[in-house]
Amino acid sequence: MSDRAQEVAMLAPSATLTVEEVRSVTHWNEHLFSFTITRPASFRFRSGEFVMIGLPGDGRPLLRAYSIASPAYAEELEFLSIKVPDGPLTSRLQKIQPGDQLFLGRKPTGTLVTDALLPGNRLFMLSTGTGLAPFLSLARDPDIYEQFGQIILVHCVRQVSDLAFRELLESQLAGDPLCQDQALLQFEYLPTVTRQPFHTNGRIDALIDDGRLFGGRTTGPQHFDPATDRVMMCGSMAMIKDLGHYLDGLGFVEGSNAAPGHYVIERAFVG
Repeated sequence: MSDRAQEVAMLAPSATLTVEEVRSVTHWNEHLFSFTITRPASFRFRSGEFVMIGLPGDGRPLLRAYSIASPAYAEELEFLSIKVPDGPLTSRLQKIQPGDQLFLGRKPTGTLVTDALLPGNRLFMLSTGTGLAPFLSLARDPDIYEQFGQIILVHCVRQVSDLAFRELLESQLAGDPLCQDQALLQFEYLPTVTRQPFHTNGRIDALIDDGRLFGGRTTGPQHFDPATDRVMMCGSMAMIKDLGHYLDGLGFVEGSNAAPGHYVIERAFVG
């Protein structure tokens, strides 16, 4: 069997995978892109979850876990990815075009969901890099605006061009058919850049230390309070580890699907 024939044969539905079509691709800069794919009618997920996606590999599918960036009601599935020149999957995935096919896992899962949090007033979604993805899903889900009074999305990147979806988020989801009215009143977007001049500079811990995280349109205490605040974190392992310890010291308790708490991280990516 030729290599091409073998690859085509690999692109067949299985008990754990479906084959979906790429609908669109957006290249944000030289090392960041997003894409949408078709969504099977039977595919159900909670906003904030991740799923396995991939391409044919050497004898078996080459798969990686990706957070779903689209909300649970969306007709297509959206993902955000870095470009790694030598990455087994991303070196090929970054070259996809509309009409191409790839694998999609049948079973989404994850802990970056509101089910893993206790009720609260302010929800802080703290992200670095492509850790923005699950929060794009959650911020565009109308249910979250019923559960929390304020939604604060922080996105920390190295350079300004890394601020994927910046226009959408700065507009407070203007044009979103389900969330724009609530987002106008309840949603706060705080982008911060560490290696280029920008209106907000510094890592997330610096924004916490000097109070900038609690400024802007955000109301309430100028610090984290486990009585009212809930926190989600996704991105660099160092950020998650450091802020997790910080929150623990304030009396926050990590939550899970089985035991909701004050903050959650996606342990599938952290280890």
